[in-house]
Amino acid sequence: MVLVMASFAFEEERIKQEIQKLCAKRVLIQLPQGLKPEAPRIAKIVEKTGAIAIISADPCYGACDIATTEAAALNADMIIHFGHSKFVKHTSIPTIYVETSALINTAEVLEKALPLLQSYSKIGLATSIQHIHTLKETREFLMRAGKTVILGEAGQTEHAGQIIGCEYSNVKSIADEVDAYLFIGGGFFHALGISLSTSKPTIVADPYDNRAFSVNDIAQKILKQQWVCIEQAKNAKNIGVIIGLKPGQKKIEDALKIKEIIEKHGKTAYLLAIREVTPEALLEFPTLDAYVNTACPRISLEAPEKFTKPILTINEFMVATGEVSWQSMLKKGLFAN
Repeated sequence: MVLVMASFAFEEERIKQEIQKLCAKRVLIQLPQGLKPEAPRIAKIVEKTGAIAIISADPCYGACDIATTEAAALNADMIIHFGHSKFVKHTSIPTIYVETSALINTAEVLEKALPLLQSYSKIGLATSIQHIHTLKETREFLMRAGKTVILGEAGQTEHAGQIIGCEYSNVKSIADEVDAYLFIGGGFFHALGISLSTSKPTIVADPYDNRAFSVNDIAQKILKQQWVCIEQAKNAKNIGVIIGLKPGQKKIEDALKIKEIIEKHGKTAYLLAIREVTPEALLEFPTLDAYVNTACPRISLEAPEKFTKPILTINEFMVATGEVSWQSMLKKGLFAN
């Protein structure tokens, strides 16, 4: 495996202009894990405008995880959020999103992906925000190879073909039109979401590891694990309904509806408000038999073996109670909370 280093576009001039436009005196800088090493350099850029720079050292899990509570506690006038496009439409504190495009060549890894797409003629193309700028070139490459290429434009995201960890409307909207998907980006996290949301073959072209691979076997493994969780949850008597406290994950009305359904089925429901859904946090409630997660739907899917009790997405819970069928859930997708 060859690891390729990438640099990223942090839009330094735009940062300074936005701070000056808002006359911000105190700025909270928020970056996801892979970009945090750049935080000290960005802080120096912020300080050159005369503002005080504060770096959020907490984990940042996505575009839904805007540090508004922390900014308010610190009396910050502004948040600069890196690595994601706008997802939370309204925030209590002015938030600037810096998409942080990856400056890395994808030509070689696309050549490696092409043999894996040999059996498919209609390709759905998708990527994360860091590689949106490569989609035009990738589309042309695939078309030269004789492929029909389709990008979805039906999602909540800012760009056609863009997906995020819990939002796959773009790819789902074209599922009936394509034979397989090609995802441009690192790792299998996002590509796995494509496969689970569409039940279509999904190939990854990873420019960081410089390799191409299929996630189909991993997706099937996760579906089997979640089926086991659903079966276990059917016997649960006391069920915790998780309400996320992060701005883009706070779905109180969904949680209240789930509570009503649980009680309709003669079981007992408890509402749990939490910022970080971890196995350790849930261990504090030994009398609860299972959980329904209305926060980030990917929390339990990444490593279900870490949770000692079943933890279901809303769709999975509806299957466990018989409200919907397994086939209906697969059609909607595991992430359609």
